[in-house]
Parts: sequence; structure tokens; C-alpha cells
Amino acid sequence: MEIGELVGWGRSAAVYAIDGDRVLRRYRTPLNVRREAAVMAYVAAHGFPVPDVYPDVYPDAGGELSTDLVMRRLSGPTMLRALIDGEISAEEVGRVTAGLLRQLHAIPARVSGDPRDRVLHLDLHPDNVMLTPHGPYVIDWCNTQEGPPGLDCAMSAVIVGQVAVDEESPFTTVAREVLVALLDGLGDAMDFGDGLDQASARRGADQGLTAREVGFLDAAVSLIRELRTG
Repeated sequence: MEIGELVGWGRSAAVYAIDGDRVLRRYRTPLNVRREAAVMAYVAAHGFPVPDVYPDVYPDAGGELSTDLVMRRLSGPTMLRALIDGEISAEEVGRVTAGLLRQLHAIPARVSGDPRDRVLHLDLHPDNVMLTPHGPYVIDWCNTQEGPPGLDCAMSAVIVGQVAVDEESPFTTVAREVLVALLDGLGDAMDFGDGLDQASARRGADQGLTAREVGFLDAAVSLIRELRTG
């Protein structure tokens, strides 16, 4: 398979064009991308907006672990890029993120036998939402698991909260506005108790974060709880 231009990148992967319709997401370390593809196909079958995946198309096909996932190419900016460029408001970003989480958590778990469990994204934040002509689409499902939906909501809040408490960031104020709208949109779906503590612990164990970013976790959790009562 011929790989074309680099069209996107992040901490864990880079995205390359294959043709006008498909892209290759190449992780920096091998993952179970077939499981990721299966989850994406499952939530898509329930009407959730994710790119189409091609689980049987791999340049390095052969085993469960791979660095490569082929999916349909989406057009449009990430929601974070649109926010920075002034194309969408912070309030709208929070509202859309909350709506996507609620929509995802309406889908029954794919494999868990616990009726309370749902498919969790566990990294749903504005840079993992693309604003296409057909609406927002959620990307980057490598962290997906199944479990209590409040944990997923808390994880999104913590990720935004880390920026909201970073006084050296140019996005501190806007991140706080996003967080306020996110929590308002989530309402009682947000877990301010054990779910928030677990989200913070999971985030702190993320080896892709810098020590400085990890250092913001306690303040982020405090801010989230403060906003609940504010």
C-alpha cells in the first residue's frame, strides 16, 4: 500500500493520506488496532459518528498487534482548531462534547455482561472531535474500554481541567469556559466522586503526559468539584 502525505499527528500516532477517501493512522508502538476497529464499527452501527474503518487492510498485517489502522478520510478541522480560530465558541465546544458523551453512553456495552457498563472513549476532548460537513465525528479510539459512563465523563472533564488551571497557557480562560459548559451539559451524568478520582489516577499514569501536565491534576480535580458547587 502506498502511503501519501502526512495529514495529522499527535502524541501517540501520525495520520497519512492513502488516497482521497482513506487515511492510515500509524501508531508509534504496536496496539490491538483490530479491537479498536471493532469498537468503532460497533458504535457506528448504533449511529454514533466515527470514521468508517477497514480492519482487514494493513501494510503490516499479521497478528493482533499492529501499528496501522486504515479508516475513511474526514474533511474539516478539529473542534480545538475551530475554537482557536474563532469558528466555534467555548460554550458550544463544551455543549457538543457533553452531547457526544451522552450519545455514546446510550449505546449498550459490546462485550460486558454488566448492564450498567457502556462503551467508553476515555480520551474524548476537543482535539479528538472533527467538525465535518456532516457534523462532529469522534476520532482516536485507542484508549477505549467498557465500564461506568461517569468515568468517561470525568476523564473528559479532567483533560479540559488541566488546561483550565495552567496559568501559563494562553487558553486558560477559554478552557475554563469549555469546562463550565461541559459540566452543565453533562449534568447528573458526571461522576464527581470515585469516577473523578479514577479519571485523575488514569490520567496521571499516562506515560504520554509530561511531569508538568501531571502536576496540574490535583488542581484540575479541585476546580471541577468547585464548579459543581459554584
